[in-house]
Amino acid sequence: MKTCLFGGSFDPVHTGHLTIAEAARQQCGLDTVVFLPAACSPFKQGSSSYFSDSERLHMLRLATAPLPWATVSELDLQLPPPSWSWRIAELWHLQHPAHELFWLMGTDQWEQLHRWARYDYLCELLHFIVYHRGQEPQSRPGVRSTFICSGMHPASSSTIRHALQNHIPMPGGWLSPEVESFILSR
Repeated sequence: MKTCLFGGSFDPVHTGHLTIAEAARQQCGLDTVVFLPAACSPFKQGSSSYFSDSERLHMLRLATAPLPWATVSELDLQLPPPSWSWRIAELWHLQHPAHELFWLMGTDQWEQLHRWARYDYLCELLHFIVYHRGQEPQSRPGVRSTFICSGMHPASSSTIRHALQNHIPMPGGWLSPEVESFILSR
């Protein structure tokens, strides 16, 4: 089974995240994409999420409910911070040894991958799927990777949070109707 782990803050999850996951699923022949909301990124320690862990989980479940190939995992939220990708990959591998593991990321993360904790170990466990919005990133010797591009999607969690904080309309189509309804009702 081809399983792709897609970690992130998802603060909130938006249609860009879903578009990227669908592109990875189609282009790499994935069986499932697992959305893993991060508890606390090692690169973002000291900052807090706009939405609580339970709200982020709820929104992910709302957004992925119509997608039979998508699941949501609380694994990272159950572990002590910070959110180490190697730990998630290792645990997933131990719990699902027959799965071929992939990790979905953007170009910005790919460019910083060498700074991630236990980089070599991650590269042993995972095949990286790197989403880019134009020029294809450089491959890394000895690192299994696939580069995908399905066009530009303008959605941005930080822009959505800015709109909410400043009580201005959010850009249309950036949130699934269920997620938008949830956000506006809280």
